[in-house]
Amino acid sequence: MLRNNFFYKNIPNFFTLTNLFFGVISIVLASEGNENLVLASYFIYFAAVFDFFDGFAARTLKVSSIVGKELDSLADMVSFGLAPSFLVYQILKHSLQIKQFSFSLPFTDILMLMSAFLIAIFSAVRLAKFNVDERQKETFLGLATPACAMLIASIPFISQFNTNDLIAFPALSNNIYFFLGTVMFGIFIIKPIVLIPLVFLLSALLVVEMPMFSMKFKTYNFEENKLKYFFIIFSLVLFITLQVLAVPIIFILYISFSIFNNILDKKIL
Repeated sequence: MLRNNFFYKNIPNFFTLTNLFFGVISIVLASEGNENLVLASYFIYFAAVFDFFDGFAARTLKVSSIVGKELDSLADMVSFGLAPSFLVYQILKHSLQIKQFSFSLPFTDILMLMSAFLIAIFSAVRLAKFNVDERQKETFLGLATPACAMLIASIPFISQFNTNDLIAFPALSNNIYFFLGTVMFGIFIIKPIVLIPLVFLLSALLVVEMPMFSMKFKTYNFEENKLKYFFIIFSLVLFITLQVLAVPIIFILYISFSIFNNILDKKIL
């Protein structure tokens, strides 16, 4: 009886629409200028939290629907396709010292700026394929859009990161090699020579037919979810140690775990 209740059935959709709303806010903030990019990145992460809860709620309450699935993809397109594209666009515009877009700009500058929206284009392809691909029930074929978006959202944080902000291991901030490495990382990650190849790499990963493990849990049995639990443990250790600097490392770890699992040819649960 409860499952037929309108509000009960739409709890997952509420989380989905909140995800969408936060994605829109991120786009608005990014559009306002470079000084708002960190705040825009926060809203992408907020959207990712609600994206997790909409799926969790649908599975827990057993109220999934075709409309909910389509709505989820539309929300993901905004929050994890368009919003990160706007972030990259603004970072590139600032890095190239372009105050306002115009078709009178040098053609190479236009191409570099427009390359930011490859993330949106390939996210759309990835989400459309996901909706019709029966092979992606328990694993992903290609990079999930939230993972792509969260990596991009870490860039404004990394570019402004101060090693004195390290909480768990403040002694690292006194290490000259770590300090210089962090500074150089923050400087170069927003340069077109790094950012544009990253956009192309992520765009390719979104649509490549390589199995990547999903963080969805059918059960919480350790034996059935070893890979996920090990990934979570390693990720937590890295994040506690390095904070936002750990995000690119966690991303590489996710890809590496997926490749390792594929080589062993084990079923990912």
